[in-house]
Amino acid sequence: MNNDDRIAALARARDYPYPLPDRSYTWRGGAVHDFDPALTKGRIPVLAVGSNQAPAQLTRKFGLDAQAVIPVQRCALKDFDVVYSAHIAGYGAVPAMLQSAPGTTVTLFVNWLSDGQLPVMHATELGAENYHYGRLDGIDLTLEDGGGMLDSVHGYISRRGHVFHENNAVALAKVPATGRQWAAMTTAEMLEKVHARLASEHPLEAFILRLISDTPYRRACIEALSTDSIAFGRHYHIVAG
Repeated sequence: MNNDDRIAALARARDYPYPLPDRSYTWRGGAVHDFDPALTKGRIPVLAVGSNQAPAQLTRKFGLDAQAVIPVQRCALKDFDVVYSAHIAGYGAVPAMLQSAPGTTVTLFVNWLSDGQLPVMHATELGAENYHYGRLDGIDLTLEDGGGMLDSVHGYISRRGHVFHENNAVALAKVPATGRQWAAMTTAEMLEKVHARLASEHPLEAFILRLISDTPYRRACIEALSTDSIAFGRHYHIVAG
């Protein structure tokens, strides 16, 4: 790995979940356009809690085809928060998961996916067996831009549970919430905590790069993180994964 690739790999790990817009938008072939609610018709609402909210990640997953369109609608979800899951992605980040959090309202996005787009998203989320694709019922989710409310939504639910750090979950600092009960960190800060727990004898950057390049090592680290993780705290219906 040359120095430019090394810098890019470390940035991708540390910068998760990547820049998130402060409004609903339409993603089209790598570009961001104004949100058009008419485009949601006939599509499946899939809650995005981590990098799937970000245009950059949608571009990684769906490419630059100008015909590929995803309406991405901002929303407020009551009694939940977004915290760090007890696993590590292949690109070195500690990813997000939804967690029950009475009294907290978290700001997220809904990806309105077509029947053809859903398998593409599944391929990126379900292959490593870290998430189930499920349906949450009995929720209080308010869509911005005149979208009304949803009492049911599909999403990717962590099978690993959340990282347990200092007797608590750790929320994602870049995901806004009100009434948040847990301390929040950036992913760069969370990686420092994981490094201190699992591999403090090695330099931090070397640890992150090994997580990316050495799959058996990453899997061993995931198993170590999972030993005291806390499962998702709400009932949901498993649809896939």
